[in-house]
Amino acid sequence: MAKPKETVSRTLLVALVLSIVFSVVVSTAAVMLRPAQIKNQNLDIKTNILAAAGMLPSGASADEIESVFSQFDVRLVDLDTGDYVEPSFVDVNDPMKYDMYKAASDPKMSTKIPSSEDKAGIKRRPNIAKVYTLSENGEMKRVVLPIHGYGLWSTLYGFVSLEGDLNTIEGLGFYAHAETPGLGGEVDNPRWKSQWVGKELYGEDKTEPQIRLMKGGVSANAADKEHKVDALSGATLTSRGVEHLVNYWMGDRGYAPFLKKLREGEA
Repeated sequence: MAKPKETVSRTLLVALVLSIVFSVVVSTAAVMLRPAQIKNQNLDIKTNILAAAGMLPSGASADEIESVFSQFDVRLVDLDTGDYVEPSFVDVNDPMKYDMYKAASDPKMSTKIPSSEDKAGIKRRPNIAKVYTLSENGEMKRVVLPIHGYGLWSTLYGFVSLEGDLNTIEGLGFYAHAETPGLGGEVDNPRWKSQWVGKELYGEDKTEPQIRLMKGGVSANAADKEHKVDALSGATLTSRGVEHLVNYWMGDRGYAPFLKKLREGEA
């Protein structure tokens, strides 16, 4: 009597072979697609930087974005001293390849923030940050700085762009977050973001950031209105998070030492 063709061992063998084949296919595809993924990620970052700086052409192609972004110098900065550092300092040959958020999770490349000072709710701060500067004829025109911090439900990642005086906000935008749509998610609303344009980070002493998000809005005759932005309607905690993260990153533990040196021509 002939043995049945379908046996448990035969079924398991076929399943094993198929699993190996599919694993090889998936792995090969992942390796082949990785360069394209990295290129797209970099393009997305550049797009958001240009958007924050008000330099993103309407309907811009990838080539146009790359062309406009090429005006920027990408540098690495020691946040403690405000000094530029070479890419080799963090074991990369191109500043664009440095991931400051990955560095923040590495105890050797970051600093734990005491809870009493952690206004942004980020727990650890990278020692080295990536900054984007644009100069014309030796004169600083704008600086774009990465910022992040906790809102209500998520960490918000974005950029703030400053004019050449290193005090006036040129634009602010977040490219990743998971805040509530219609409430905290209104950080993406162009009308709300437009309120940041022209606001000033610091007072006359250029030391302590003064940004405040005001519940109920900023009246036309409000005192110090150059530092104030309307809070997000119905999103008190997200608004508070944005206020805190901006002030943290523009303060002494963030970019203030770098901005001071840049302002004084020492960076």
